[in-house]
Amino acid sequence: MNQAAIARTIPKKESTSYRILFIIGLCHLLNDAIQAIIPAMFPILEKSMGLSFTQLGMIAFALNIVSSLLQPVFGNITDKKPFPFALPIGLTITLFGIIGLAIAPRYEWILVSVLFIGLGSAVFHPEGSRVAYMAAGPRRGLAQSIYQVGGNTGQSLAPLITALILVPYGQFGAAWFTIAAFMAVCLLLYIAFWYANKLKSEQLERKQKSNLPNETKPITRAVKLSLTLVLFLIFARSWYISGMTNFYAFYTIDKYSFSISQAQIYLFAFLVAGALGTFFGGPLADRFGKKNIIFLSMMLTAPFSILIPFVPASVAFCLLLITGFVLMLSFSVTVVYAQELIPGKIGMMSGLTVGFAFGMGAIGSVALGYLIDLIGLTTTMTLMGLLPLIGLLTLLLPSDQTLAKWNG
Repeated sequence: MNQAAIARTIPKKESTSYRILFIIGLCHLLNDAIQAIIPAMFPILEKSMGLSFTQLGMIAFALNIVSSLLQPVFGNITDKKPFPFALPIGLTITLFGIIGLAIAPRYEWILVSVLFIGLGSAVFHPEGSRVAYMAAGPRRGLAQSIYQVGGNTGQSLAPLITALILVPYGQFGAAWFTIAAFMAVCLLLYIAFWYANKLKSEQLERKQKSNLPNETKPITRAVKLSLTLVLFLIFARSWYISGMTNFYAFYTIDKYSFSISQAQIYLFAFLVAGALGTFFGGPLADRFGKKNIIFLSMMLTAPFSILIPFVPASVAFCLLLITGFVLMLSFSVTVVYAQELIPGKIGMMSGLTVGFAFGMGAIGSVALGYLIDLIGLTTTMTLMGLLPLIGLLTLLLPSDQTLAKWNG
């Protein structure tokens, strides 16, 4: 009878909860749309406060470095002791940060405000990814894509935010996003109650299956090497995206004599295409393999990213669409790949991979901003186009079949 009872629980456990996935994806959209305000404000702050490119890079650094350092920390803590209500708490911290950003009178206050937003993001991301994993059932690639596409869609809103809100209303226009933060807190309260109930049911199943062996295994040298390679790939992708997000608008203004609003349309195209790529990456990886999609994503991006600085505006627009879509095919896939490298550490692996992306973006913002001040905008953009070639490292990763063997 006990075996029959356990068997009856398996289909329920393995089903995909699309309602939860779409809600957590929407919350991810709202969270990352709020974060997108910061780079979207760069042209505004550069004029109103007279900030240098290095100072703008430091603002992005302050936002992302807190998130990148704390995401794996929070992920590791909640792997050991899950805390469902961390999700609404994280967005409440972000809410305070966005209020501070709207009314900050000086550069230093902007830095403090973005630290709050970065802290809220660090709390949200690993637990949001865990919710996606719990709701995924057998479709982990698709689930992670739904979750991650929400965030990337939110980031892609930055150019529209600039054109529709920040250009007419200035810095104080950021206050409108307190509404988005409040909506996210309410939705995450609903998710938190679902999460708590899910934990209870999983704990019951563990008691019923107490005779099964523990899934946690020692981390081998091969696993550590593979994870290091994944982080190098994330480094290349993050630096490229950071450079495009923070500085490509300035490049179009300089090269094509665009207005701020025209420049944001090009950046919007790149980011929206990236959001679409994020969505399709997971299902493609479920079908064709995670390693294959990561490799193709990076290597097919390279020729287009190299060409972008050398072509007319109309051609650049088309190349931006292709580059954004193809490069971001690998975004959610690298998260799932890392989670399967070290099973049982879902929050930590999500925090490490996504957090590392934020951290590399932060360092990239400062480094690229400094390079622009040192060697010029055009030269820096040209060098950035070479970053996807680091995708050749994917050839050294173990195949999906090898991962399956390591996990038994």
